[in-house]
Amino acid sequence: MSASVLKTSVNIKSPEFEKNTRKVIDLVTQIKNEEEQISRGGGAKAIESQHKKGRLTARERLKKLVDPGTHFTELGIFAAYEMYEEWGGAPAAGTITGLARVCGRTFMIIANDATVKAGAFFPMTAKKVIRAQNIAIENHIPTIYLVDSAGVFLPLQEDVFPDTDDFGRVFRNNAVMSAMGIPQLAAIMGMCVAGGAYLPLMCDHILMTEGSGLFLAGPALVQAAIGQVTSAEDLGGAKMHSQISGTVDFREPDDDACIKRIRALADKMGAPNPTPFSHVTSREPLYPGSEIYGVFSNDPGKQYDMREIIARIVDGSEFEEYRAEYGETLLCGYARIGGWAVGIVANQKKHVQTTAPGSDQKRIEFGGVIYTESAEKAARFIMDCNQDRIPLIFLHDVNGFMVGKDAEWSGIIRAGAKMVNAVSNSVVPKIAVICGGSFGAGHYAMCGKAYDPRFIFAWPTARYAVMSGDAAASTLAEIKLKQMEREGKKVDEKAKQEMLASVKATYDKQTDPRYAAARLWVDAIIDPAHTRDVLITSLEAASLNPEIREFKTGVLQT
Repeated sequence: MSASVLKTSVNIKSPEFEKNTRKVIDLVTQIKNEEEQISRGGGAKAIESQHKKGRLTARERLKKLVDPGTHFTELGIFAAYEMYEEWGGAPAAGTITGLARVCGRTFMIIANDATVKAGAFFPMTAKKVIRAQNIAIENHIPTIYLVDSAGVFLPLQEDVFPDTDDFGRVFRNNAVMSAMGIPQLAAIMGMCVAGGAYLPLMCDHILMTEGSGLFLAGPALVQAAIGQVTSAEDLGGAKMHSQISGTVDFREPDDDACIKRIRALADKMGAPNPTPFSHVTSREPLYPGSEIYGVFSNDPGKQYDMREIIARIVDGSEFEEYRAEYGETLLCGYARIGGWAVGIVANQKKHVQTTAPGSDQKRIEFGGVIYTESAEKAARFIMDCNQDRIPLIFLHDVNGFMVGKDAEWSGIIRAGAKMVNAVSNSVVPKIAVICGGSFGAGHYAMCGKAYDPRFIFAWPTARYAVMSGDAAASTLAEIKLKQMEREGKKVDEKAKQEMLASVKATYDKQTDPRYAAARLWVDAIIDPAHTRDVLITSLEAASLNPEIREFKTGVLQT
């Protein structure tokens, strides 16, 4: 079988390559340093307090739970980043979520971090747990909960309690997952109180350690409510729930024993159903992933060839490009990643010389812009991947759709709607990686968060907004100036420049990937050099769900 091997033309010794490398590595280092700080949770004092109770921290539990020598793919570590600062902050939203191997099998892990406000649920905590559950539901991933939580963070209860993406949805998802046959194990390894007590009881297997507590109301609240005086142990301790209420399946003396029991149970689970997706033996790319640092440029004035990025991600650097000479600002093609067959839709950042439709006139198409031809090509390619049961990978570096008279006359809105329709109704797994810009309707067409990607990741170089910073800042500043002029205020040139700088700083902060990750618009900020590994983990997780519903697009604007 012949294969199209991508040849590289990158000069890894060029000043431009070295400059790009330094720039990206600086950003990656900054992100990793911040992740290290976040991973400390509530800090040394809170960790010491957890140890004094005879308990491990959430991260210590995870280290013992996952298979030795395997990697924990953490999701949502930047959740609540720079939020709730009036309450002392909530690093990682007080909970840890991610994918891990336990006894050789992929699990979703959801662990309360009791060093952060006793594991209480902030608004973003609930949303983070629900996002992890939704990933588990979409991909049929068995789930382990390590429960150690004081329940709802009461000062913010109105934003935690009532809505469809709030606290109660967690228990609803427990019930739905159980009904779907997705195994769930819950280990109570600390406090589990009030409404939160329902989480383990909605799971298939319940474990509890000595010294933990499981009750709808603690001793103080019971005394206040009905005047009954009781100890925490008698009210809802492990021995009581094991011997009297019959609530827990396994009573364990400590965290170590509990984790061993979890692993023993995981080891006995039946195999997942066969995957419907093509998988063969994995092969490494011909070029190292670390070279992505030097290939990529997020300088708006610079171009790069997205094929060079693809060549450092896919097996054997082989890429069967679809309609390579048509709609060239979007690359579409077939490849394998970690042995998994995939379809790739990627924004090409090189400018392209082409012939205008319906004439013999030459024109330049700008890299990162979606034109009518590229949108139509991508729509057809996405439909073909659905027809052939091939998961889709979207690599974003998109400024948006082309505008102007020529674009409108060519039917850009119709073509864009066709692409959005195909993405919206796609039934195969979709995984998105925001490499550079992801702006406006281009973000939507490239399977943004609103289009149900199974996973969505961002590089530290990502920018995520309606439009790029300079254009948006100028527009917003102009609106403010006109408003001030209408109010009779005079603004000199210096004040105008200060206003523009202030607006741009605010907008740039909001387009930063950490701002998006804080709000769970992306699942993780990843090292570009590790993109292949993250995609392999995501594809392995997606393969656990064998169900593919019938593919229909509805009416297409042809």
